Amino acid sequence: MQPGPKNLITDVKGLRVGNAQDDTLKSGCTVVTANTPFTASVHVMGGAPGTRETDLLAPDKSVAAVDALVLSGGSAFGLDACSGVVDGLRSDARGYKVLDVIIPLVPGAILFDLLNGGDKEWDANPYRDLGHKAYQSASTDFSLGTIGAGTGALTGSLKGGLGSASLVLDNGATVAALVATNPIGNVTTSNDRHFWAAPFEIDAEFGGVGTDPASGLGRNLNSRKMAAFMERANTTIAIVATDMVMDKAQSQRVAIASHDGIGRAIIPAHMPGDGDAVFALSTGEIKMQNPDFDLMMIGHAAALCLSRAIARAIFEATPAPNDLLPCWRDLNTAKDTS
Repeated sequence: MQPGPKNLITDVKGLRVGNAQDDTLKSGCTVVTANTPFTASVHVMGGAPGTRETDLLAPDKSVAAVDALVLSGGSAFGLDACSGVVDGLRSDARGYKVLDVIIPLVPGAILFDLLNGGDKEWDANPYRDLGHKAYQSASTDFSLGTIGAGTGALTGSLKGGLGSASLVLDNGATVAALVATNPIGNVTTSNDRHFWAAPFEIDAEFGGVGTDPASGLGRNLNSRKMAAFMERANTTIAIVATDMVMDKAQSQRVAIASHDGIGRAIIPAHMPGDGDAVFALSTGEIKMQNPDFDLMMIGHAAALCLSRAIARAIFEATPAPNDLLPCWRDLNTAKDTS
């Protein structure tokens, strides 16, 4: 397995990603969409999730495909970003058709970034407009780090962000991940330099500093974030994708397996104050030849991509006024030049 051409979720043919953010607000949203509906499911392992329309993604529910998925900051306010995406899809005559009515289906999940130093004194909820802007900007090319849903994200000790990564399997199928990383846990060991995801890094995609040689790691949380405000202001939300055909039950199994990627890259993960949720989608371009083996490999690759995407999110984060936590690059550029 090797990364796709862009090392982004848009290496899955047909997918587009749009981002919108307000730097004064220190928040934003991210949308994944395509020209045609796609199969999707979801699995939640955090204790404090915030989601919209995720029940319809269960394998026993009647809707087979959706039009977009949304990741957003803003806690409960951010769920309105889905409404902005619905507006954009409706303008494009996209959605589930019931006689003459078109209903765009847009599940989403949110992270908590209301206490990150941004100006949250709005008169009207800004997330619907941000969602619409993100949908309108959707493209196969997009940036990582302090952008979209990752704009105001914070990890336990460093600034968070938006990350992505991909892998092409030996059978030609592509698997990829997109993540907004805002956990209570840390993505690096206590020295703020070595990523927990380092064993899975490819081509120095998040700095190439390798694994921490120390032992006995992980026993201390060392959370600057918890000290700054509270332990419930968290969540890592992600989308994994493949071009291999999957139904909703198979997609849900991949979403479950993908959570391993969070557990390998963030310590601790899936805490009571996290809302960790992973969507899994299929564009249905490539048929499975060996369903049991192919599904296993998709889940395995999705977890690898998610770990790498989490580290890339933090590696690519950039500083902004009133930041509460430092960026990985700021701390480690100083170490590299000292």
